[in-house]
Amino acid sequence: MLKMLNTLLLLIGLLFTAQSAAFFSYPLIDTKLTEPPKIIALSPHIVELLFELGAGEQIIGTTDFADYPAQALDIERVGNAMNLKLEKIVAMQPDLIIAWQSGNPSQDLAKLKKLGFKVIYSQPDTFRELAQEIETFGKITGHARQGKLLSKVLLTKLEALERQYSNKQSVNVFYEVWHQPLTTIAKNAWPQHHLNICNANNPFANAPLDYPQVSTEALIGKNIHAIVQPKAPNKSQREFFNWSMYKNLEAVENNLFIHPNADALHRMTMRSLDEVARLCASLDQVRSFYYTSD
Repeated sequence: MLKMLNTLLLLIGLLFTAQSAAFFSYPLIDTKLTEPPKIIALSPHIVELLFELGAGEQIIGTTDFADYPAQALDIERVGNAMNLKLEKIVAMQPDLIIAWQSGNPSQDLAKLKKLGFKVIYSQPDTFRELAQEIETFGKITGHARQGKLLSKVLLTKLEALERQYSNKQSVNVFYEVWHQPLTTIAKNAWPQHHLNICNANNPFANAPLDYPQVSTEALIGKNIHAIVQPKAPNKSQREFFNWSMYKNLEAVENNLFIHPNADALHRMTMRSLDEVARLCASLDQVRSFYYTSD
């Protein structure tokens, strides 16, 4: 039960984002480094970003669930989404702590700041913000050239995807974040941006919350063409909502379920856009199923 709770909390943490413009906070750090800074990276996506930049070996501590790339499994654990091991972090004496603004305990971070540790935040809510963050992290970790290169690559791929799907006919998609209670996405949720890129319509996009709970009755009449059910590849099982009783939904009747890599899709990294490209390709097949002319 505790493991399930932790997993759900992580999922919520992975997905819930806030107003990024207010959260980007980069203190004055000397970018002309004599030695690479020792870093504590407090999120799986931050760890992955640092490895992409070539700064993976500088990470001396991270949180639970940081499992990509494989080398991340060898990094010392200093906490989770609910609390940080402050004494351990202090003893490690990092030069820099990179925290996830909406995914780490704010009280613990405040204590670390009071102790004089340099804390900066990661909070990209769009791929363009991610590109900006990659470039910034490159500068503050001593990998400015790689950061600039990766930022450019990401933006180039993003613009190509947007061009590819911008004029496609829209398909209606239900994005299943969690099965019980049945939870989907809306507004500024990270995966909502993915659907926008693919030109897929989310009937709940204007719900009051970014991750609303919905009833099956609310889906009736929404003309759902496909159901997206992300699944983490390293999990042997992931419970999905049982849709077998809802044959009145077109997606169920036509067995159009899509299971993208949840880790790649939901973690804000270079890998995420590659998984979005695969999601868009799958949705394009759905589009062809419904709209290919005779």
